[in-house]
Formats: sequence, structure tokens, C-alpha cells
Amino acid sequence: MYFSVIMAGCVRTVSLPLMLLHLILLGMAHTAQSIYPRIRLSHKELWQMNRTWVFQGHGVHLQPQNMLLDETHQRLYVGAKNALFSLSLDKVNTHPRQIVWASTESQVQECIMKGREKPECANYIKVLQPHNQTHLLVCGTGAFNPICALVRVGHAGQKLFALEEESVMSGKGRCPYDPRSPCTSTLSRGELYIGLYTDYWENDGAFCRLNNHTYTRTERNNREQLNEPKFVGSAVIPDNDDRDDDKVYFFFTEKEKDAEGMNRAVYTRIGRVCANDQGGQRMLVNRWSSFLKTRLVCSVAGPNGMDTHFDELEDVFILNNKDKKNPEIFGLFSTTSAVFKGYAVCVYHMDDIRAAFNGAFGYRERPEHHWTPYEDRVPYPRPGSCASKVNGGSFSSSKEFPDEVLRFVRSHPTMYRPILPQHKRPVLLETEPGRRKLTQIAVDRVQAQDGHYHVLYIGTDDSVVLKVITIYNKDANTMEEVLLEELQVFKVPAPIREIIISTKRQQLYVASELGVAQVRLHQCDLYGSECADCCLARDPYCAWDGLTCSRYYPAGVYTKSRRFRRQDVRHGNAVQLCNGLQIDGEQWQRAERRLVYAVESNNTLLECVPRSLQAKVLWFSQKGEEKREVRNDERVIMTSHGLLFLHVRSSDAGVYVCQTVEHGYVHTLLHISLHVLRGERVESAIHTAKDGEGGRAAASCHPAAGSPLGPSISPRSLLPPPVPAPNSRLWYKEFLQLIGYGNAQKVEEFCERVWCSDKKRKKAQKRYISLGGEKRGKGKGENSHRAPRHTFDT
Repeated sequence: MYFSVIMAGCVRTVSLPLMLLHLILLGMAHTAQSIYPRIRLSHKELWQMNRTWVFQGHGVHLQPQNMLLDETHQRLYVGAKNALFSLSLDKVNTHPRQIVWASTESQVQECIMKGREKPECANYIKVLQPHNQTHLLVCGTGAFNPICALVRVGHAGQKLFALEEESVMSGKGRCPYDPRSPCTSTLSRGELYIGLYTDYWENDGAFCRLNNHTYTRTERNNREQLNEPKFVGSAVIPDNDDRDDDKVYFFFTEKEKDAEGMNRAVYTRIGRVCANDQGGQRMLVNRWSSFLKTRLVCSVAGPNGMDTHFDELEDVFILNNKDKKNPEIFGLFSTTSAVFKGYAVCVYHMDDIRAAFNGAFGYRERPEHHWTPYEDRVPYPRPGSCASKVNGGSFSSSKEFPDEVLRFVRSHPTMYRPILPQHKRPVLLETEPGRRKLTQIAVDRVQAQDGHYHVLYIGTDDSVVLKVITIYNKDANTMEEVLLEELQVFKVPAPIREIIISTKRQQLYVASELGVAQVRLHQCDLYGSECADCCLARDPYCAWDGLTCSRYYPAGVYTKSRRFRRQDVRHGNAVQLCNGLQIDGEQWQRAERRLVYAVESNNTLLECVPRSLQAKVLWFSQKGEEKREVRNDERVIMTSHGLLFLHVRSSDAGVYVCQTVEHGYVHTLLHISLHVLRGERVESAIHTAKDGEGGRAAASCHPAAGSPLGPSISPRSLLPPPVPAPNSRLWYKEFLQLIGYGNAQKVEEFCERVWCSDKKRKKAQKRYISLGGEKRGKGKGENSHRAPRHTFDT
């Protein structure tokens, strides 16, 4: 296995072990924060906290293909298999509306006759766009015969959701044939821009524009424009206030060919066309006259000038700001290795993208030659520019462009300068082999007390959403990744196919084949009830308001906002922010206290699990005034669940303190008093109890009758005073705890014989017979008269 890497401006091939070593070193260079989440929440915990709602349809896998957020109608539209859904933005699992749009039986049979499997021959909704204020444009694969239609949703406030039968039309060129085929679409001013494979066998990948009058696309069989593309995303982004100068950007990957015509590398590209491009008059008729592309680079600098490239674009997210002309572009990338998966997130600015398209054109004589800047004369108007007033206003349409401009753009579609990410490096890097795959990304821009932060929500292939913030240190030129939460949004692992974020509602909408989940972006009270807990969380959504950890609002945004707000996302310095509010000495006294009994020579776990998985746990033993730190040895091991004694000694008895350290803040969680019981005495108690079993069985269930362990020995006598007088059930719990869980079944059987009176045995036997036990027991010899086995409440 080999990788292509960039070294000193040229392509080299390096062996897999060297690349693996580089990626492993990159992973080792990252802190624990990039590996472990601070908080991990299961699907059940999210549901119990009322933080998530899941729509699963009618008991079948929805297999959603795409989603559309409509804040005006307060609905979430979901295109799925054979159906289209309209869900409430408040709670997706309440008051859903459905349009069934399945392939007919004859269409399915025809599809199967062509060699396709029956599941492929359904109608998968692949295109879902707002057509106007009252209608949606919906297109599906239609059993490998694409079909489109309009869906009426009405004006805001109207509860309409119906497919208009008279609007049904062919979807060829508007929707792929194959449900597994990637495509991307965006709709602007009534025109649909789409990247897709337009033919049945998926040989013709194209970027197209459709309206009521024209159909414009890339050239067929032009490998210089597109070579086996995988379509990922698209967006219309204006350059200025002149709408005639608007550009449409496509994000995709394609393969680069060598001199022998063999595909040798995968590159991520960004393509661009003018929104008002009408094609040429004599050449490039109904073809783009402005199509250009360049490489989108996401790489990490390595030793000896070697860069590790993440070339496979998995997903792209356009984060719009108040300035619609300058959104931030977030790309989720993976490596192209079949044996090693690394992931990275890179951020791009529009200034850098425009500079690349306004720079030098790329040129090479033959495929095996290196790309060089084109240095000859470039015709006027500049190839790739739009017919607009900004560009001089000499041409009212691309049909008026000179032929030499069209010939140039056809033969030079690739720009020489690639687009590098912000800070020339990824903002997030995941290089651990064997971990989950990252599939989708959505981003929220959040204002905190110490600045603005990007909160990344990254979907995985096992139903998990990772909530991450990235912090750039300008002085050290380093990037810190803080994994705030790991959220299991679906009960069963499945790849997440799409994530949509509503900043207005502070909700995340997540789709997988299992359904659609809605998750609240934050839950501040989860972090704890103290100032330090809130500050250490480093969640830009949350701050300590003097009473609780609650939602942070910038000054002037929230009328009830208190002056007392403490938050430090950049450093999480709880020591400084909460000094005077929490003193470690007071925590030492307020910490929870537990009493634990252990039997000599047995193993015992002193359980202590901090809320934060990123906190370092320290253990101290205290005997009198002496306090020392507990360290690992051949008998004592610090685990993620607590302090494990493999062989307890009598000298281990004492007080153990569990503390956590996070960003310099020390938090005392737990005091455990460990009492060690001599093993010989416990064994003697068990044997004495067995010897005295015969004469006391009938009366042993009552505490006043004495201990089943003998007239002079009881579990209470084994415990250090003071111990509350137990009832029989509590007493049984103590006994199980004394002898360890390994012998629990043996003791349970012993107690069953000794503690159960004849009355209880007869009562249980009657119940057993009423349940059919007598019938099942006939013909089984003496075993058929045996009393049922009881399980005591322990």
C-alpha cells in the first residue's frame, strides 16, 4: 500500500509504514482532550434528561436521504425511501405528516428485469429543495427511472402537505438513477444547480443548471473538467452587490490520471461557475463557459518537508455570517488509505478561495508532467468571469464572449494555485487507527465571554455525535481540540447520514437509516452544581451565574442576565475564577463518605468515577495525620472505575480519598473508610453456620431466633461497631458483601435451605404449581417434588 504525498512541490510515493509512523506521531502529539470526551451520554441518558426526541416512522427503517430545514413553516422535511415526511421543529416525534410516493409494481418489476435488486427499485428521494414560498421541488430515483414533482406546503401558518399530481415530470438530469449515487443540489432564484451522474450506468458525471427554458451543464466525456467525481456539496455565494456576478460553488473529489491513463490519486476540488452563465453562441452551446476548478488542500506538515494529505472529502458545511459574501467553509476529510483511516477538519476563507480563482491558470503539456503556471497571454474578458457590470459591462451575456475566451476556458479549467486552510493546518485531527469513522459535520458560531468559538458537531458511523470546540493559540501556533460531549443519539449503531443545525432553536437534527433524532445543543446543568464544575466544562454555551450553571447570554441580549457570570472557555481556569467560592478544605469536609468492608486476601474495588472523563484521578490514603498518595503496584491498580486491591491485607485498612485534577483545579469527590475483616474468622463463621443448620432451620427466619451462623457468632460480630441493628434482609446483604460476590450463588443456596420456614416453602410451592410447575415436573422422579429455588432480594 502506498500514499502520494507532496514534498518540495512535487509528488512522491512513500511506503505505508512511513506514513503510518507519521500519522501515529501526529496522534501522540495531541493531548488527551482530542481522544476522550469530557462527558459521555448514552441514548438512554439523553432520553431521561429530556434532551432528545426520535422519529422512527412506522416501525420500518426510514432510510432518509436528505433533510430540509424550513424555519418559516416551522417544519423539517425529510426525503426517505418511498416517502416524504414533514416533522415539527419543536419535537420531531409529534404530529408528523407523510406523503407516500412509492414506485408502482410495474415499475419495480421492470427495474428487476434490468438486473437490479428489489430494494434498489424503490423510490428514494434524493433532491429536496424549496421551489418557492408555497412549494417544494422533490425528485426521487423512481425504480431507476428518475421522477420529480412539486409538493404544496402553503404559506406560513397553513397546515398543507400534499403532492401535486399534475406537476409530476421526468427527473432525468435532475436526479440520479441509483439510490447509492452521491449528488448535491442547491436552488437559487428558481434555478436548480445540481451535481450528479446523469445516466443509468453512471459514466456521465456533470454539474447542471435547470430552469424553465435552458439546461446548462459541463461537457460530456471531458476528463479535464470532471474525472469520476464524487459530489459532496454546493452553494451560491455572491462576490459583491451585483447579482449578475454571483458564483455557484461545487465541492467534490475526483481522480487524477497519469500518462498511461491510470487513475493514481484522489484530489478534493472546488469548482465554480457564474450563476448567469448562458453558454456560448457557436461553441460551448448549453455548456458552461465559466467552469473553473482548483484543489482544496487539507494537510499536516511532517518531517523533512513531507505533508500528510487528507484527500477524501466526506462532508462540507457552509457557515454563513452576517456578511453573506464571506461565509466560512468547513470540510471534513479522510485519508484515502484502505488500511488506515485518519480524519481532519479544515476551515477555508472566501478571500483565499477568490484569490486562487483570480490567480494563475494551471498548465501542463502531458499528463505525466508537473503543473506549472500559464504564462502566455490570457484573452479578454478573463476566462471564468461573469457577464456583469463589475467586469466592465461590455457583455450582457456569455453568448457574446469571443470564441478565444471559450477555447481558453475549455482547455484550461484548472487553476494553478491550491486553496490552503486557515492557519495552514487542520483545526481538528483524528489519527487513531481502528476508531470510528467520521461521516457528517455541522457548525455553530457561539459568542462567549472571552470571544467567539466554533462548536463542531461531527457525526460518526455508530450513531454518535461529537461536540467539539477548537482553540487556536496564536503565540505558539498550536491548535487545541476540546471534546466536550459524546452523544449517542440513536439506540442502535448506524452511520449518521446528515446533520442540520438550527441556531434559532438551539437544536440539532440528525438522520440515519433508523430515523431522525432531535438533540438540544447544550444542557448546562449537566456539568454540576458548583462554580468550578461549570468553568471546567469550557462549554461556550454555559456560564456560572452565581447560583447555577446556566445558558450564557451576551450583555444586552438577555434582559434578566446577571452581572455575576464566570466563564473561561480558552483556559478553563476554575482556580482563578472560583477562588473564594470553593476552598479545597471545605470540599474535603463536604465530600461524600462511604463505608466499605473487605475480606482479607480477597479483591476489593473502591469505586470512584468522576463526571469528567478528562479529569485525572488521584488516590490518597490517610492513617491518623499521615497522608500519602496511592500508586500502582503488584497489588493495587488504579482503574477507570476506581482503586482495585487484588489481595487485601489488614494493613490496608484506613481512609482513602478520591480526588480529581483538571486544569490545575483539585476536587475532592469521595472519602472511603475501608475495614478489613480477617479471612479465618469469616470462614469459621460459615462453617459454624453449616454445622448448626439442622436444628434451627424452622426458626431461623426471625431475627429473634438468633443468627444462623451459631449462638455466639453473627455477621454483626464480624463488623466493627457501631453497626445499626439489621433486619433479616439487610443482614443478608451484609453477609454477601463480607464473603465476596464470587461465592454469592453458594451462599444464596445455603440461605435458602436455612432461612426459609415451612410456611414460606409451602406458599412458594403453591405459587409454583399454579404457574404450571407441577405439570412440568411430572415424570421426573424425586426431582418433581423439589421445592422451587428462591431468589432473595439482595
